[in-house]
Amino acid sequence: MHYREDFPYPIVCEDVTIPVRDGIRLYARIWRPVTDEPVPALLEYLPYRLGDWTAPRDAQRHPWYAGNGYASVRVDIRGHGNSEGMPGDEYDATELADGVAVVHWLAEQPWCSGRVGMFGISWGGFNSLQIAALAPEPLKAIVTVCSTDDRYDNDVHYMGGSVLAVDMHAWAATMLAFVSRPPDPEFVGDRWRGMWLERLEQVDPFIHTWLDHQARDGYWRHGSVCEDYTAIKAAVLAVGGWADPYRDTVFRLAEHLEAPMRGLVGPWSHQYPDRGLPPGPAIGFLQETLRWWDHWLKDEHPSSDTGVMAEPRLRTWMNESVPPATRYAERPGRWIGDDSWPSVNVDMTPYRLNDGLTATTEGPVQVVSPQHTGVDAGRFFPFGNDSDLPPDQREEDGRSVCFDSAPLGEHTEILGNARLRLRVTCPSARAQIVARLCDVAPDGSSTLVTRGVLNLLSRHGRERSVEWVPGETEDVSFDLVAIAHAFPPGHRIRLALSSAYWPWIWPHPSDQGFTVDPGASALLLPVRDSSGDAARAPIAFEEPEQAPPLGVVYAAPEGLGPERIVRRDVATDEWLLEVDPRYGGSRSYPDGLEFSEDALETYAIRGADPLSARTLSVWRVGLSRPELGWNVTVTTRSEIRADAGHFLTDNQVTAEEDGRTVFERRWERRIPRTHG
Repeated sequence: MHYREDFPYPIVCEDVTIPVRDGIRLYARIWRPVTDEPVPALLEYLPYRLGDWTAPRDAQRHPWYAGNGYASVRVDIRGHGNSEGMPGDEYDATELADGVAVVHWLAEQPWCSGRVGMFGISWGGFNSLQIAALAPEPLKAIVTVCSTDDRYDNDVHYMGGSVLAVDMHAWAATMLAFVSRPPDPEFVGDRWRGMWLERLEQVDPFIHTWLDHQARDGYWRHGSVCEDYTAIKAAVLAVGGWADPYRDTVFRLAEHLEAPMRGLVGPWSHQYPDRGLPPGPAIGFLQETLRWWDHWLKDEHPSSDTGVMAEPRLRTWMNESVPPATRYAERPGRWIGDDSWPSVNVDMTPYRLNDGLTATTEGPVQVVSPQHTGVDAGRFFPFGNDSDLPPDQREEDGRSVCFDSAPLGEHTEILGNARLRLRVTCPSARAQIVARLCDVAPDGSSTLVTRGVLNLLSRHGRERSVEWVPGETEDVSFDLVAIAHAFPPGHRIRLALSSAYWPWIWPHPSDQGFTVDPGASALLLPVRDSSGDAARAPIAFEEPEQAPPLGVVYAAPEGLGPERIVRRDVATDEWLLEVDPRYGGSRSYPDGLEFSEDALETYAIRGADPLSARTLSVWRVGLSRPELGWNVTVTTRSEIRADAGHFLTDNQVTAEEDGRTVFERRWERRIPRTHG
């Protein structure tokens, strides 16, 4: 990593509050170049507290943009950090309206040229797309990283119509802890306590709302820009990573957007591509986005001729085959380009399950998996930690029904979404199908390539629940998550089918599995012809570059256990998965803030009992400023269980000041299992 200190412009930084339509003021930090000329503004708009949680990351990029001639602005969403107002649901109408107001406010400042861009990763990538769909006139371009166009089927809540136990709960629990943190008296003064207690009184765990909407209804359509791609007028640079669950969005945007668009998918996890976190290689992402901003926000300036729109519509990293591992410092591969999507270079090639892929038995194949199938799935949101990625899949394959190709005679590359067509007979009204695509080496090791899920209640569309007539046979189809992967000669392509995938997928109350007719079923692989790549100009990026680090000091962890551990009680056949998400840990900031963070997620299930599934998340966050005598702690506990008819949620928040409890609340809910 190159830390740059010499920029074309000197930089000034100031904290301000930005008024929105109802008099609420949002807390913002603005880095600006020292110049008499108005400059474009770039906005990153998040709930994650610019004063502490994202401050190290903000320091990497906002000053860098300012030094290159942009006013770079980081704003906390209302009810979060030091912003006024009450917190709301993610991407609610108030959040988006406030975002539009901030865009207009920035455009009206005397130091701004009137042109605004938005960027962000995850939440900030989501609301960049959503605010672009509201089309405020000053917003000319966005960079959206690891984001989604479909809040129901490509977010942390549902997958293939199935409840995402692993991250619907984990993220709801995380946000309960996050939203319960107080404002900082260093910035808001003595108001902090009143603001904090008022917020705590308004808190309602997100999990209640998310489980209240188990099919794709109007709640999920709100903010899903796939409902109307034509609403987006701003130019869109969409970025994803092969280790990130949102990568399908880049391909859908490349296919459907009418606004100017370029897509970029690398080997990365759920991180900005310049941060150098596994899997790499990292790229000079800030320089690449500067090309984007210069083209769209400075189109009358000589630097606007950046050549960025001469790039292929879709640039992707073609992963080479690797032995299974939970961490790769770098994935071997190469950059490839496609001028359109769908690409003329990609052909959907069918592999029939009784021909191109074969099982170890002939005739109909019954799939009834143990409930702990999925314990080797890896993290839903890889963050670059040591245990994020799926380990060797041989144990998972043993809990599934597998269809293998013969050893490949030639190098075979795929790019895009594989599609599975199955003729299924189901003995019960509800079931789920999980498909994994694996790369099996000659030594038998099995590397996960991609996967997909279908809740059979959603087989006729995510908007409605249609129970299966027990004993009936139907044809169903669904896509696996997009991937780029090169299978070497001598390796086998494996399709593994299971009826369970814990803790990613919450099991139905009764899991009797399903039966597949291989002769009427097929896997369609998006095989890419790479013969034309040699004639294309090489795709390359500069080396990663950032502004100097903030100077945060990270505390040495005490008694730190494993990131991810699986335990089995042999007598009861209970499987317990414990996960330390390791978002950042304890740290000290240059301005005197002391921050501590501990979390543990637990997922438990018994191998033959889907009703034994339970999830637990415990968080403890501490904030202190010794020079002010300020010391607060937030502790949360979130649990989900289920019986045959309901999800049972139990959430608790305890807030302390100087060791004294100032707020305590518990929510217990029974939510009908209408779809999940």
